[in-house]
Parts: sequence; structure tokens; C-alpha cells
Amino acid sequence: MPESFVTLKKTPRPTDDPPFTLKELKAAIPAHCFERSTFKSFTYVALDLSIAWLLFVCSGYFNHPYLPPGASYILWPLYWVCQGCVCTGIWVLAHECGHYSFSDSKTVCDYTGLALHTALLVPFHSWRISHAKHHRSTNDMDRDEVFVPNTKEEFSESSVTALSPAWNVLCLLKLSLFGWPAYLLFHITGRKYHTHTDHFNPHSPIFSDKDYRDVVISDIALVAWIGFLGYLTYVNSALWLLKVYIIPYLIVNFWLVFITDLQHSDAAVPHYRGQQWNWLKGALCTIDRDYGILNHVFHHIGDTHIAHHLFSHMPHYHAVEATMHLKKALGKFYYKDNTQIFKAMWLTGRYCRYVDNSGDILWFKHD
Repeated sequence: MPESFVTLKKTPRPTDDPPFTLKELKAAIPAHCFERSTFKSFTYVALDLSIAWLLFVCSGYFNHPYLPPGASYILWPLYWVCQGCVCTGIWVLAHECGHYSFSDSKTVCDYTGLALHTALLVPFHSWRISHAKHHRSTNDMDRDEVFVPNTKEEFSESSVTALSPAWNVLCLLKLSLFGWPAYLLFHITGRKYHTHTDHFNPHSPIFSDKDYRDVVISDIALVAWIGFLGYLTYVNSALWLLKVYIIPYLIVNFWLVFITDLQHSDAAVPHYRGQQWNWLKGALCTIDRDYGILNHVFHHIGDTHIAHHLFSHMPHYHAVEATMHLKKALGKFYYKDNTQIFKAMWLTGRYCRYVDNSGDILWFKHD
């Protein structure tokens, strides 16, 4: 038993085959939870976009002469945090489009997801394709596409430096702020391929020949959007763009990596190789966590993630109800970690360093 189980007082998740099937789990959930409403989905988009626009309009008054001196030093950071959180919610809605849980219409999902994700500098189709692979191979050491742990051999930092609190802070900041662009550009934390891998080259090993058109469409959309941002910079200023767009964008990146890391990394959750892995066991290696009021802002992507991995076509507005029923059906196979999220991130960075080089059931280790 890894030392971290004792240190963190965690019980390892069961590694035996579940005594239920996916069909039985679905039967435990009310049928209406699987119904998708295009109208209802767009109400969430409209609400989030309206809040984002209102925040943007308010930012134009932060230097108003009628405000108290120095007020902008408080208002701008408040804007960045609020706008970053709201735009993370928009990111999640685009993610729903990528799973086709936004609408019964594939066309509606594709165009809506492309628009929303492009506005957040995400290659919609390219990421949709790699993310689908992640869902098909969750916690498979050889085939998963994101947050694949380092093996002991790959863990290159010295034990003294790697275990120091300062190094942990540095790694967490680097991962949170730049991990998402690094994943898109270099497939950092993703599956190891024989050649350079990214989300922009249609010939990247992530993609097959049939994906070529979708990847190119995503690239063209991004180039057009970046051109528009360049125009806004020309009309206003680089400082203006930094304050109203780039810093909130970095906050989105922070939350995106923060949430997804905590959804899939925990000392009590195993990874598998070979015959030990199957789809259902992999899907159950996800973790629900409580983000407080941000559960609503983030459309419950963090506190209902097990339900999402089991039934990714289920819209987010039914996920809370579905999770209530799943808890009963899953029994000991349901896992929710109630550790405060920032503490959980710290502990994950501290104790989830690597897994063994060999073996079919692998647990995180840290020394």
C-alpha cells in the first residue's frame, strides 16, 4: 500500500470489476435526464454571454473620475476573477457541444461549439476529437490522452527539489497558467506518441484522415479570431486587450487545468494497464469535488464528473439529479472527495508525482 494512503487517510478505490453494467446504471436514472433541449441549452449560453458582456461594459467605467481614487486597483482584479469564472462556464457549454449533449442537432452543436470555443482560443473540433479519445480510454496508461502520470523513470526532478513546498508552488502555478496552451501545442501530460503532437496540425497522430476537414476549420476560425483581436488591439491598445481579454483568458486556463486535474488525479484513484483496464473501470476512476457557488457558474462540471464520464451525452442541467441516483447504484464505486479544492490541488501536486514503471494496477507515489 502506498504511503500516501496512510498520510492522507484515504481508502484506495476498488479495483475489482464492478458488479453492474452501464445499462443497469442508466436504468437507475430517470429517463428525462437524458433529454436534450436546444432552447434550454441556449438560455444558459445567453445568460453567460450577457453576464460577460455586462462585466465588459462595466470595465469601461473603472477609471471614471467620479470613482474614488485608486478604485480601479480593486475593480480590475475583481473583473478579471469574475470574467474568468464566467468565461469558464462558457467554455464548459462549448465542451457540451463537443459531446453533442447541447442539442439533438449535430449542426447546432458544431456551430455553437466552434463559435464559443474559438472565442476562448480553443480549436473546437481538434480538441473535441482528442477529448473523445480521452473519454474512450480514461485512466488507461497507454491510451488516455490527458493527465497521463509520469512513470518513476520519467520523473526527472531530484527528490529534494521535487518535494519542496516552493517547487510544488512553482509547478502548480506553471501547470495552472500555461498547462492548457502547452497541452494544445505540445500535448503536455498527454499520451506519448512517436513524433511531435499538437492540436493544430491535421496530420498530427491524434487525428485520422477523416478528421482533416474539421481540424482545418478549427484552425481557420482561430486565425480569423486572432486577426480580430489584433484589430481590437490596433483600435484600442495592447494594454486594453491585456486587461479586458488576456488576463481573464489566463483565469479560464487556470480553472480549466485546475478542474480537470482534480477530476482525474487523486492518491486514492488507480491507473491501469493491459487486461486490468476496461471502459467502465476507467470511467469510474473520476472524482466529484465540491466547488461551492462555482458549481453553478461552472455548470456542475466539477461536482458531477462521474455522471459525465458514464453518460457524456447527458446535458449538464440534468447531471445533479442523475448523480443523486448514481450514488445509490454505484455504492462503493462512487467517489467524491470533500477536501477543500485548493487544499486538494496542493495535496495532488505534493503526493501524485508518478506511478511505477511496470504493473497493471498503478497508484500515485511521491518519493
